[in-house]
Amino acid sequence: MLEKLDKLEEKFEEITALLSQPEVIADQARFQKYAKAHAELSELVDTYREYKRVRQDKTDARAMLEEEEDDDLRNMLVEEIRVLSDKEEKLEQRLKLLLLPKDPNDEKNVIMEIRAGTGGEEAALFAADLFRMYSRYAEKQGWKVDIMDTSYSDLGGFKEIIFIVEGRGAYSKLKFESGVHRVQRIPVTESGGRIHTSAATVAVLPEAEEVEVDINPNDLRIDVFCSSGPGGQSVNTTQSAVRITHLPTGIVVSCQDEKSQHKNKDKAMRVLRSRLLELKRAEHEAEIADARRSQVGSGDRSERIRTYNFPQGRVTDHRINLTLHKLDVVLEGELDEIIEALITHDQAEKMRQVE
Repeated sequence: MLEKLDKLEEKFEEITALLSQPEVIADQARFQKYAKAHAELSELVDTYREYKRVRQDKTDARAMLEEEEDDDLRNMLVEEIRVLSDKEEKLEQRLKLLLLPKDPNDEKNVIMEIRAGTGGEEAALFAADLFRMYSRYAEKQGWKVDIMDTSYSDLGGFKEIIFIVEGRGAYSKLKFESGVHRVQRIPVTESGGRIHTSAATVAVLPEAEEVEVDINPNDLRIDVFCSSGPGGQSVNTTQSAVRITHLPTGIVVSCQDEKSQHKNKDKAMRVLRSRLLELKRAEHEAEIADARRSQVGSGDRSERIRTYNFPQGRVTDHRINLTLHKLDVVLEGELDEIIEALITHDQAEKMRQVE
């Protein structure tokens, strides 16, 4: 590990020198490339330099301890070595985390798809609750939420809602939300007071850039139609809604939330690109299934990941056996405790694999 860190520190110093050269400063493309590489290495190199300082201080303290005869000073040195050893261990763990391969999608925007599952109207109302929860969470993070497409139920829930979350690091925090979310509560349509179990599925896709997915225009069938709102209410009478079918895969994407046909087409293409990228990712990960099984859930929509129990006011994430008795707070978008626990668990699993 130390040899690898030495090489990375050397690379960091080379990039730092390059950033001050006039010819690099004059070339914006090169400058931005080096600046990005510099930023990516900065935390790792700073941590490694502190780690080396701590190790040197510990070596110096041990050498002084061997020569020191005064008991009080010896006790002080012993305590200093203990503190430095703790610090060294923590810095070493931090370095191992920083050396883990980074998910190339972590900084991307995400496209989220929430669909009502088993439970009829109650499932659709729960899907609306989940959308509200993620919207509140995004707002707290300073991210933007833009609805791409909706399909309403009779009671105002969502049979399906597709939306994009735009903001730095959105995928890194939301990627573990893919899967089946289960709710246990008394539905508004239940007169007997019985608790029902319903579900909604959530898919989280990193937004694909055009360069990542090559789409042949000849592979697309594009249909336009009049959009409609809740309960069949007409949104507009012009053919502004767009449905795009990717013929080779059979993937169908529609968008009707904008009044402009052009804007709806752009949004639909964003969703299509992300679904095709996800398809490629899934095919690749199927080839390395052993590694996938060891991570925090596969992200498969068929996998039950979390239960929201209203009578007991609790939320349970089944992948990491985490239970919080503050359902109301979680549904208001306070997801940090759950998401941080999932990230920590995922990092620990990855570290275990490389040790």
